[in-house]
Amino acid sequence: MTNPLLETGRRLVIGHRGAAAHAPENTMPSFERAAAAGVDALELDVHLTADGQVVVIHDPTLERTTSGAGAVAAMTLAQIRAADAGARFTRDGTGFPFRAQGVHVPTLDDVLARFSTMPLLIEVKTAAASDALRRTLDRHRAADRCVIGSFDHAALAPFRDPPWHATASQADVQRMLAHVLLRVPLGQARYEALSIPPRWHGLPLPIGVIVRAARARPVHVWTVDAVGEALELWRRGVTGIISNDPAAIIASRRP
Repeated sequence: MTNPLLETGRRLVIGHRGAAAHAPENTMPSFERAAAAGVDALELDVHLTADGQVVVIHDPTLERTTSGAGAVAAMTLAQIRAADAGARFTRDGTGFPFRAQGVHVPTLDDVLARFSTMPLLIEVKTAAASDALRRTLDRHRAADRCVIGSFDHAALAPFRDPPWHATASQADVQRMLAHVLLRVPLGQARYEALSIPPRWHGLPLPIGVIVRAARARPVHVWTVDAVGEALELWRRGVTGIISNDPAAIIASRRP
């Protein structure tokens, strides 16, 4: 299977933590909604539990997205599963439609099994999770349909060689920007795609320049929920739009 996340010349829509505008981020209801909308890939985040399980959650702690509290790395999978991952989701500040509905923090095994052919853009949040992530993807024979990203250069080291596919780290992107803006030599780059925000510390990035400097590597931009912004980014040569509201972006790319 060709991984669309590695192709250029596409107008991909990638569900950011699923469809996080409409369901609790990084949960099965969110991924289900994004898949039903017709996304080309799912984006998700992973951490490692105290008992060595790869779980799908963005933050290093439970407080923001669940009813629980504590550091993911200090808790067992059973302790994390006991938290209600739908408890805090609201669209209007008053209603909590997923609270007490049996929504839990999923394992990566859960997601890989349920979405057995879906391409995945996986953000590994710490280097401590990298080896377990490799083993999990190996078990599911999922290397070809996944692209691994991280801000942490060390976390990506195990994914730089085949059969793995990795994005640029934060350090890689900084070197590219130095090359583009200051004409600093770029050197050899060992990544197959870029995943970048449209702005960095409040300043707009030169997206079109970065696309050209990427040297035929796909560029995916996060997080874009406005249709007009998505269309402009595609016009500048961006390959993928990573969105909390993928259905709206998908509708915009139709003739």
